[in-house]
Amino acid sequence: MNVSCRHSNDEAILAVIGLGNPGKEYENTRHNAGFRVVDRLIRAYSIGMQERKFRASWGAGMAEGRKVLFVKPLTYMNRSGEAVSDILNYFGIKPQQTLVIHDDLDLPISRIRLALRGGAGGHRGIQSLIDHLGTQDFPRLKMGIGRSKHGEPVEVFVLQPPYSEDREAFENMTAQAEDAARAVLSTCISAAMNQ
Repeated sequence: MNVSCRHSNDEAILAVIGLGNPGKEYENTRHNAGFRVVDRLIRAYSIGMQERKFRASWGAGMAEGRKVLFVKPLTYMNRSGEAVSDILNYFGIKPQQTLVIHDDLDLPISRIRLALRGGAGGHRGIQSLIDHLGTQDFPRLKMGIGRSKHGEPVEVFVLQPPYSEDREAFENMTAQAEDAARAVLSTCISAAMNQ
């Protein structure tokens, strides 16, 4: 690893997990930001995906010079940890070697943030991962979706597409998040954070 990759939790990333909900009706919703970025990455790295053995769409292939597992849990957001723990255990990948990509209400639309660890912050998909992995110690790439402008309850807001005036910013953010994930894969979290 390069010189700026000395943090104790800064392991090479061997799995990239995008959080979201399966099914056409959820495809373009705010909550599926993580799925959208994984879709971009698997296109970029030509990763073939499958849906057998685990409750997930998954595939493995070379990304930035190492074999990486890409996963989209198909258990619905609130039970993401069930599928993720099964697949990580099977492949012998530690939580610390896993980059989780997800939407974040507390970041303004179009902002992204990398973190080495942390709590769930009210995100039920992240809470499910913490519960099933038994640790908060996994890196995240958070994508800002902002807060409701029209008083919708949170559970309604996250399951809607971005407002029309935010769509371009949302698309740009998914492209930026893809770049950030690729930077993490080619170096490490702390080096990508510095970028």
